[in-house]
Amino acid sequence: MTMTASSPRAKGYPGYSEIRTRTEETAPLARDLARTACTAWNLPDEVTESAALVMAELFANAVRHACGPFVQVIVNRPSNARVYLAVTDRAPECLPHLRAPEDEQQSGRGLVIIESLSERWGYDRLGPAARPWGKRCWAELRVPQ
Repeated sequence: MTMTASSPRAKGYPGYSEIRTRTEETAPLARDLARTACTAWNLPDEVTESAALVMAELFANAVRHACGPFVQVIVNRPSNARVYLAVTDRAPECLPHLRAPEDEQQSGRGLVIIESLSERWGYDRLGPAARPWGKRCWAELRVPQ
């Protein structure tokens, strides 16, 4: 299932959002959304490729750790100096935490990559505090001025 939306704003940059199946096969489509948005905003290649990699890692974490058949992929530009990337999933109890993987481990480096490329990153629980239904994992990249 694919649903793409562009969010028009009174001023500023359009935002992009897609609903994607939560599978490894759809990860390239999430990466492509980040690239498409950055290209539409005429951002430098360095920012575009960083955004694509961060989105790939956010999406991979949702595939690996979340539940439910779908996730929402979001790419926004809240200001000239920032790109906001997010993946919303249905697993409120599975919160991201930064860890140092062992050298021989094949996985566990996603948040390390996100932290190295982002100005900041985090997550927001979604739904009522007493009964959250999901979370949004996000990262913000700085755009050189």
